[in-house]
Amino acid sequence: MAKPGKPQQGSAVKVVEALVRPVVEGMDLRLWDVRFEKEGPDWFLRVLIDRDEPLDTDTCEAVSRAIDPLLDETDPIEQSYYLEVGSPGLGRRLTRPEHYEQLKGQKCAAHLIRPDEQGRRDYAGILQGLDADGNVTLTDGEETYAFPVKSAGYVKLCDDEDLFG
Repeated sequence: MAKPGKPQQGSAVKVVEALVRPVVEGMDLRLWDVRFEKEGPDWFLRVLIDRDEPLDTDTCEAVSRAIDPLLDETDPIEQSYYLEVGSPGLGRRLTRPEHYEQLKGQKCAAHLIRPDEQGRRDYAGILQGLDADGNVTLTDGEETYAFPVKSAGYVKLCDDEDLFG
């Protein structure tokens, strides 16, 4: 049971996001995602940042140094964890509506939780976007695929090898 006044795991991520977003954006960066994940016996708070130019380790370190005291002061997560600041990378997962808007026209792959009516689970193509009803549309030049985003295990950015290989 969580201590009174301490957020639960899902809400802790939202609290961390609200705390770090102004700092990240104040450094002329975009906050891509915040994740709190367990790996083996350890917990990791991952703050994923992005910008138009390639990221370097100095930038990630600067963000880490800027948000670490803020996280220590507000203490939004009860248990101990490792803070990691990094890039979402080429295989970045699209988890928010703004990701679909930012990456329109880019090569993406999707894996459905359950096979669709045709028995397919994997799709790849050029991202057309996410509509108001929550449907993702991909096109591979020959066909257009649309599926509810909630039926996807993931939608992620990919390279030509993933797309056409």
